[in-house]
Amino acid sequence: MEFAEILTVQNFFMGYIGLLVGILFGAVPGMTATMAVAVFLPLTYAYHLTTSLFLLLGMYVGGISGGLIPAILINIPGTPSSITTCFDGYPMTLRGEGERALKIGITSSLIGGLFSLLCLFLFTPPLARFAINFSAVEKFLVIIFAMTIIAALSKGDMFVGFFIGFLGVLVALMGTFDDNNKLRLVPYIFRKELIYGFALLPVLIGLFALGQMFEEAESGMKDNIRKNTEALQKSSRKFSFMDFKDQKINLLRSSILGTLVGVMPGVGGSAACILSYTQAKTFSKTPEKFGTGIIDGVIASETSNNGLTGGALIPLLSMGIPGDSTTAVLVGAFALQGMQIGPLFIKENPVLWHTVLIALLFCNILMFITMFFPIKQIAKVIYIPRKRLYPIIIIMCIVGAYRASYGVMFDVWSLILFGIIGYILAKFKLPATPFLIGFILGGDLEKYFIDALKGSNGDLAIFFTRGPICWFLWLLIIASVLYSVYTNRKGKTSGNT
Repeated sequence: MEFAEILTVQNFFMGYIGLLVGILFGAVPGMTATMAVAVFLPLTYAYHLTTSLFLLLGMYVGGISGGLIPAILINIPGTPSSITTCFDGYPMTLRGEGERALKIGITSSLIGGLFSLLCLFLFTPPLARFAINFSAVEKFLVIIFAMTIIAALSKGDMFVGFFIGFLGVLVALMGTFDDNNKLRLVPYIFRKELIYGFALLPVLIGLFALGQMFEEAESGMKDNIRKNTEALQKSSRKFSFMDFKDQKINLLRSSILGTLVGVMPGVGGSAACILSYTQAKTFSKTPEKFGTGIIDGVIASETSNNGLTGGALIPLLSMGIPGDSTTAVLVGAFALQGMQIGPLFIKENPVLWHTVLIALLFCNILMFITMFFPIKQIAKVIYIPRKRLYPIIIIMCIVGAYRASYGVMFDVWSLILFGIIGYILAKFKLPATPFLIGFILGGDLEKYFIDALKGSNGDLAIFFTRGPICWFLWLLIIASVLYSVYTNRKGKTSGNT
C-alpha cells in the first residue's frame, strides 16, 4: 500500500515536468536550480507532499544538470556548480567535439547522482537514529557547529560568513516567543505585521529569485551568446562509453567529494566542482592538459556537482539542517504541508522517505534519457531570451508570496524587501545561502537554548557537562573555528603577496 501511494502516474508525470523546468532554468544563464524550486514552491501547496517532492526534486536534478549546456557550448556556466565545466568543455566545442563533451557531462552527472543517492540511502537512517538521542543541548550545539562550518568554508572571509549567517538568525528572531507570548524582536512600525515574524516562503523567493532578477535587470538582460550549436552538427569526434575506460578513479573520487561537500551546510555546488577539478588535476599524469579540452576535467566537474544532490539531503533529512540553498528551499515544501524535518522524520514518515529515494532515482535516470539522446534539440534552450521569461517568473513570485499565508499583503512587501536584500548581497559579493540557512535554523537555535536552560534551572554549565557527545561537538566547533582563523589568515597572506 505504501508504494501504491508513490508509484502513481501523476507523481512520475510531475517529476518529468519538474525535470524539464529544471533543465530550462539550469541551461539559461542567470537562472539556477534554486531559483526554479523557489519560484514553483507555492504551486506545490495544491498537491500531496509525495507529488510535490517528485516535482521539486525533478527541478533540483534538472537544474544542476542543465548548467553544463551553456558551460560547454558558450563558455558561460548555467549554474554556479558548472563553473569548472567551462574550463575543458568549451575548448572541446571549439575543436568540434561539443556533442561528445555534452554526452560525457550528462553521463558523469548520472553517475554522480546515483552515487549520492546510494550514500543518502545508506547513511541517513543511522545518522537520524543517532540524532534521536540528542537532547536540547546537543541540538543547540549541532546548529552552532553548522553555522561555524559556513564561516570555515568562506574562503578567507571568516567574519563575513559569521556575520551573514547570524544576520539570518537575527531576522528569524523577529516575532513573538512561543513559550510566553512576549515580544522578542519586533520593529515598532511593523509590530502588528511581524507579530508572527517573517514567513519563510517570501524570504527564500525574494533572496534567490527576485534578487537574481534585479541583478539581471541592471545589466539590461543582454543575451550575449555566440551560437556554437553548429559545432554539434559537425562533430569531429563522436562520443563513446569507452571514454570512461580510464576514468574509474576520477569518477569515484569526484562522486565522493561532491557528496561530502553536499553534507556540509552552506558550501554549495561551486565549491564541489572546484574541489573535484583541482583534485583531478593534482592526481593526473598530464596536469598540463587541463584547460585545453581534456575529458578528465568535464567528468570531475559534472560528477561532483550532481553528487551534491543526494549529499545535501543527508543532513536535511537526518537532523533538519539543509546542506545547500536548494535543500534550504525544500524546507519550505515541508513547511507548507505543516511538517517539520528532523531526526524523527524517517521513522514517522516512511512513505515520504521512500518517496525521496524513488523520486531521485527516477529523476536521475530520466535526466539521462531526456538529455542524452535529443541533446542537439535540448541545447537550443540557451537561446530563449530572459527578457521574455522574467516577467512571467515575477508574476509567479508575487502570486506565490501572496498565497503563502492565505492572502496577506505583507508577504508581498516581504518578498520585495528580501529581493532587494538579495540584490545588495550580490552587489557586495556576499553569499545569500548562509543568510537563508541562519534564518531557517534561527528559531530552533533559540528554542533549544531556552529548553536547555529550563532543564538546568538556568545553569549555563549544562552546555559543557552533558557528557561525551556534548564534548565531541565542542571539539568540532573549536576545530571549525580554528580552521576558519587559519583560512582567513591564509587568504589575507596570499592577497598581500
